[in-house]
Amino acid sequence: MNHNSMTRRFFIKKLLTWAKICLMLGLFPSNSFFKSASAMEKENTIGAKHRGLSLRGIVLKKIHHGNDRFVNPFSSRDTRNPWQIIRWKLFSENRFKSFYNEESVNPVSIDWEPIKHSNGLSITFINHASVMIKDLDKYILVDPIFFGLFRFIKNFSPLAFDIKEMPRPDHVLITHGHYDHLDKPSLASLGKETHLITPMGYNDVFNDLGMNRRTQMDWFDTYKDGKLEITLLPCNHWTLRNPLVGPNRSLWGSFIVKTASGPTIFISGDTAYFDGFREIGEEFSIDLAIFNLGAYEPRWFMATNHINPGETVQAFRELQARHLLIVHWGTFRLGDEPVHFPPNDLRRELEEEGLLDCLVDLKHGQTLFL
Repeated sequence: MNHNSMTRRFFIKKLLTWAKICLMLGLFPSNSFFKSASAMEKENTIGAKHRGLSLRGIVLKKIHHGNDRFVNPFSSRDTRNPWQIIRWKLFSENRFKSFYNEESVNPVSIDWEPIKHSNGLSITFINHASVMIKDLDKYILVDPIFFGLFRFIKNFSPLAFDIKEMPRPDHVLITHGHYDHLDKPSLASLGKETHLITPMGYNDVFNDLGMNRRTQMDWFDTYKDGKLEITLLPCNHWTLRNPLVGPNRSLWGSFIVKTASGPTIFISGDTAYFDGFREIGEEFSIDLAIFNLGAYEPRWFMATNHINPGETVQAFRELQARHLLIVHWGTFRLGDEPVHFPPNDLRRELEEEGLLDCLVDLKHGQTLFL
């Protein structure tokens, strides 16, 4: 085989690998090639249909419910196509490459004993978007991903503790179905009796795992466990598990957790910026906002999927939250920015706005005790 043939084969293999990763992680635009023309037309007009409606009004009219899939009512027309993955990964300039040699692997060690013996409320940042909330005697785990993500993606914060040492969660919250948030091996490690609280859909995933204790919710549905209340909220995102059946067969969302110990926590999940943050802030009194901040560069590709530092500060203001914590950084490099950039970028934005004292500066494996 000649050199040119080998080069073409390597090029195609690399491109297909990145295309698969982007599909599974939701980095393609939501109306990419697997949507029908009618589905795209409906989504392109959905913004006009919800003008003047509140978030609850959108949900009451079920505007986010399509015929055979869910629809994002907060997206504008997006004319991008899958060839943009080629432009991004192979032809566009990456202004961050020179900083990649500053990235380091930081194994995550957690001493769970102080958490187990603490009273009140605590929040532990495990890795990626995985957070463990202890609320009095209840444990709430968000988007667990314990064992890495594909063999093609480097894990910069591998777990250095035995999962068996971690307190067994009473409830596991799943924000959406992208593979870095709904991870089957991680869920399987928790046991079949684990209670899952998720957006609508995903029955096929949980049936495969034999996990039958589940509560699936539409936007603004609430699950109660004593004084603990967990509400699913709208957000500006989408989801995908199987490219062959297409996107948005299941729902996605943010969560509001009204803890039994008192404080209220907002969990953004993956979201682009949208004008719903202001309305959420008017309805709920939020003590801590946990935002997913990572995979936000380049903006021309990521803006419809993930919020960036400046938008995070704007959303934090609109939520009228008292404190801010960011996750979804430091574990996998899914965008152009290095894994350690999001906290630094956010600090600069907060400092410019005079809000730096609102930041809860948690690194992987660290716990905030309230």
